[in-house]
Amino acid sequence: MKDSAPVLYPKEQVGRKVTEYSEDHTLSLPKELSEFHAWILETQETANYTISTFQAKSLVWLARLAGAKHVLEIGCYLGFSASIWSYAVGPSGTVTGLEFDPEYAKIADSKLAGLGIKNVQFKIGPAADSLKAISPSTPYDLVFIDADKSGYPGYLSALLSRSQPGSTDRLLRPGALIVADNVLRRGIVADPSDANPHAKAQAQRALKAHYGKDTDLAALDEFNKEMASNKRIESWLVPLWDGVMVGRLLD
Repeated sequence: MKDSAPVLYPKEQVGRKVTEYSEDHTLSLPKELSEFHAWILETQETANYTISTFQAKSLVWLARLAGAKHVLEIGCYLGFSASIWSYAVGPSGTVTGLEFDPEYAKIADSKLAGLGIKNVQFKIGPAADSLKAISPSTPYDLVFIDADKSGYPGYLSALLSRSQPGSTDRLLRPGALIVADNVLRRGIVADPSDANPHAKAQAQRALKAHYGKDTDLAALDEFNKEMASNKRIESWLVPLWDGVMVGRLLD
C-alpha cells in the first residue's frame, strides 16, 4: 500500500468489526485476566482508565518480542496492566508499579494477590518522586507510561537522566523500550481542528477545567516531539487505540 493514510474504515461500524476481527486473531489472554478486565468494566465508573484487552495482548507480544523480564509501569490504576506485564515476563520476571492513588494501589494489590500474582510490587506516591528514589538491582527492560498526561515530559526526562551511558545505577538498560499510552488523545493532538469531532468537546471540558488551556494536550505534543527528536531514542508512534508511542533507548 503506497499511501500511509488508512482506508480500511469508511465508518465506525466497519472499524469496530475490523478491530474485533483483529483481536480474535491475536494471542489469547488467560481466562482469569480477561475476567479481571471484565470486572473493572462492570463495576468501575473510571473504567476508561484501564487499557483494552486488545491493547493488553499487543503489550504481551511486544514485551516478549523484546525479551523483557523487568518492567517498570508509571500509573497502575487497579492493576490490570500490571497483571498483563506479570503474565508477559513470567514468574521469573519482575514488575514495579508506580501509583499515585493509595486506594487504587490497595485494590490492585488485593486483586493481584487473588490471582496468585507474586512478582508485582507497587510503590505509592508521585511518580516524579519515585523515579528519583527507586534503585533496581537490574535495569528495566521496558517502561510503560500511562499516568497523568501533563507529567509525560517530566517522566521521560527523569528516565533518560537516570539511564546515562556508563552509569552503574541506571533505570533502563541499553535497548530498553519506552512505551507510552494515550499520546494522541482521540486524535486531537494531531488534529485539533473542527474536522475532528472530538476537538470541540475537549475544548469545552478544558475551558471548565483549565480556564481555556488544555495542559494535557500541550504536554503530550511536547512528549511526542521529544521522543521523535531525541538522538538517544528510535521512536514509532502507533495510531492505534488512543495512540501509543514506542521508543527504543540507544546508548
